[in-house]
Amino acid sequence: MADFRIAPSILSADFARLGEEVEAVLEAGADWVHFDVMDNHYVPNLTVGPMVCKALRKYGITADIDVHLMVSPVDRLVGDFLEAGASWITFHPEASQHPHRTLEMIKAGGAKAGLVLNPGTPLSGLDWLLESCDMVLLMSVNPGFGGQRFIPSTVEKVRALRALMDQSDRPLRLEVDGGVGPGNIAEIAAAGADTFVAGSAIFGGDDYRQTVGALRQALASVS
Repeated sequence: MADFRIAPSILSADFARLGEEVEAVLEAGADWVHFDVMDNHYVPNLTVGPMVCKALRKYGITADIDVHLMVSPVDRLVGDFLEAGASWITFHPEASQHPHRTLEMIKAGGAKAGLVLNPGTPLSGLDWLLESCDMVLLMSVNPGFGGQRFIPSTVEKVRALRALMDQSDRPLRLEVDGGVGPGNIAEIAAAGADTFVAGSAIFGGDDYRQTVGALRQALASVS
């Protein structure tokens, strides 16, 4: 079985008790903590910054923190999130003037680095950059808001990206973010994804363990 990772997005959590929420979802069987960082500039919303990441580390969260930067410019926040304890940092290549340099900056700071492709961004956006990545995140909704419906054509894009990744001699994670839930996670995994961001699907319910369990059960059906 593939080495699957489930990364709940705190965008859908109760921010009044965020530490408890993250602790609960990890105890329910999730693997990572996903940060959707929006700046009301690159995307039309404003969310969390590095202080929240630092606060969760101080609270005692030791799981990987997976930071998705929907910001422009990128580099300043990369340094801030590295200092705050991010494990993974991904960003949109068009939001950085020099994406290769940004990728190398993330890795030099001790985190894993990756690029994010929007639904309308072709895989050619990875040309000459994939070998500097540890992960590629495919957006299966348009970035900026939680709770959107999964765009079906993403499945074929996942399949094409997995074929591209399989040509590399390096381990590369393929993450999907947007509208992922128990009803479609198996199809997405069968296409080649191994890391899954789920926000409202998990935090929108009352029983985190039941929802994470349903995601795991669906993934177990994927050979």
